[in-house]
Amino acid sequence: MAEAAPEIDSTSTIGALVALTKPVVISLLQVTALSAVLVHDIIQYHLGNGFDVMATLWTCFVVFVGGFLTAGGANSINMWYDADIDPFMGRTAERPVPSGNVTASTALLLGIFLAIIGTIWLIEMANAVAAFWAAFSVLFYVIIYTIWLKRRTSQNIVIGGIAGSTPPLIGWAAANESLTMSHAFDFGAVLNLGAALPWLMFMLIFLWTPPHFWALALFRDREYSLAKVPMLPSVKGGKHTISEMRVYTALLIGISAMFIDPIMWGFPRDDVWSTGWAISTTYFAWALLLGVWYNQSVLNIDLREPRDEKGKIPSAFSSFLISMKYLALLFVTMVMVVASFYVGLILLASCAMREVYKLWKHDPKNSLETRTKPVASITE
Repeated sequence: MAEAAPEIDSTSTIGALVALTKPVVISLLQVTALSAVLVHDIIQYHLGNGFDVMATLWTCFVVFVGGFLTAGGANSINMWYDADIDPFMGRTAERPVPSGNVTASTALLLGIFLAIIGTIWLIEMANAVAAFWAAFSVLFYVIIYTIWLKRRTSQNIVIGGIAGSTPPLIGWAAANESLTMSHAFDFGAVLNLGAALPWLMFMLIFLWTPPHFWALALFRDREYSLAKVPMLPSVKGGKHTISEMRVYTALLIGISAMFIDPIMWGFPRDDVWSTGWAISTTYFAWALLLGVWYNQSVLNIDLREPRDEKGKIPSAFSSFLISMKYLALLFVTMVMVVASFYVGLILLASCAMREVYKLWKHDPKNSLETRTKPVASITE
């Protein structure tokens, strides 16, 4: 995810400090966290527990601030540790540390400060469970991914993706006021979030991360080799990478089937026409449609395609951009469907009709030339 984000201007001191947190990268993570808050509270409304708009907005604010501080802290520490390899890659050479606008020690101290403040913020303003998952994400990203895995295995981004998959857990935990921890290592409390849905959200991001990242790594393989980072394309080659990407996108489509069960959303299995079933089946259709769309972008990647003036493989870069839209839409449509499955159904039908029309329009059999027979000449 960090690969696509445009860098913040780091020529000024303030700009450099902000750039250390990778704010554009954090924005997509925040979409998933805030969506979890909204989905949790709207589901509670459907279950008859009321809906306090101001309380929900406050929780969103708490999660946004806590998420920005902790994720920003982790990113800053990452830039400190990667200062020795960033100059070898074009997309990272102008980051604050390698460009000389910020010292490595400043990045480290800022990262530690932000991560600690963010964790304390979530403890005080939300609950210990939300704070636990935020702190877990920081430690996993810094120690497990950045320091241990990134330079040692081509599966770095697969395992390391766990850190980027936790925002929905943080958002859901912050929205659930009943969650508490009896002690710092109360793992039963942090794993039991009261519903399966936040873990399904976690799995969506976890399975999405490898194909999203590898789409960009396909044409950055030489840079990773120079930096001695064993990314999958530079270790196993492009064809093998695409094969694994297709496996992950197929799994993304497969996991969408789990959303069809209302129990996963915290709804009871009532009669077929209950609100729970309407929401679950409507979102299942949305997840399936979006999954097929993203999967097609991966299938369209062509390694033999001529690279553009910046060295990009257009089809791979297109898949990379689509992957970000796909993830955002997965969570935005989830909020939309839970808020009103009628709106979800109408928009779903509109999208389906639009795609059918596009296919019909591009079918040669439906062109004007093939449907209009030539008029016979008088001289024939």
